[in-house]
Amino acid sequence: MDVYVVDAFTDQAFRGNPAAVVLLTEDRSAEWMQSVAAEMNLSETAFADLRCTDPTHPIPAPLDPTHPIPLRWFTPKAEVDLCGHATLATAHVLEGARRFSTRSGVLTATPTDTGIELDFPADPLQPVEPPAALVAALPGVTVLSAHRGREDFLIRVASADEVRALRPDLSAFAQDSSRGVIVTAPGDQGADFVSRCFYPAVGIDEDPVTGSAHCTLAGFWGHELDRSLLVGKQLSARGGTVTVQLDGDRVRLTGRAVTVLSGRLTC
Repeated sequence: MDVYVVDAFTDQAFRGNPAAVVLLTEDRSAEWMQSVAAEMNLSETAFADLRCTDPTHPIPAPLDPTHPIPLRWFTPKAEVDLCGHATLATAHVLEGARRFSTRSGVLTATPTDTGIELDFPADPLQPVEPPAALVAALPGVTVLSAHRGREDFLIRVASADEVRALRPDLSAFAQDSSRGVIVTAPGDQGADFVSRCFYPAVGIDEDPVTGSAHCTLAGFWGHELDRSLLVGKQLSARGGTVTVQLDGDRVRLTGRAVTVLSGRLTC
């Protein structure tokens, strides 16, 4: 089966967030997918089941863009319900407009002049009292507020410089009840907001660029800035840019992608 490594939410190789994309042409178990994801050792590996696009043709060419392609995502340790950058990577590999059937419903990917636009579910937030252990795990920052989405904590801090300089206690995050922690602040250098995202509980100490987190960030900063169309920058070592547009209970995420490796799985 074909496998690719794609750098997502960037237009430069070796930037953004790398994802592996496996194009399934035969039945494989979840255990096998988890083993492949562990072998790839990237934040997520996507598995697109091409067998289901047309019952009369196992691998139709070209793919039918109206038929949802089953898509699953695995970290090195676990299957996840939603992954933006690996969906962007999959759409980049398959080219053209696509619909994906996932744990988070049907997601669409549409090529535009500015990249590939993903239509994802928004992540509503509830304000919470920041847990003391979580605040203690964020040395050197000024915590201004805390919110909880479906899976992650969102922590707003005072400045982009605090986000850049942050060296969190990841062991404390791993003991938390959430999937992960999003640390965010007002943007600089052309961005409306900045963020960094930490997911040690699912085997990702720091995710380079996180599409699903921007479903959370879009609602938070859309309310704070009273705008629906925003540009976010994730300040990881690799860095990446995500344009977000809040539209009711949906978020449109736009980014580019670059293929850096293509090959074949032999097992």
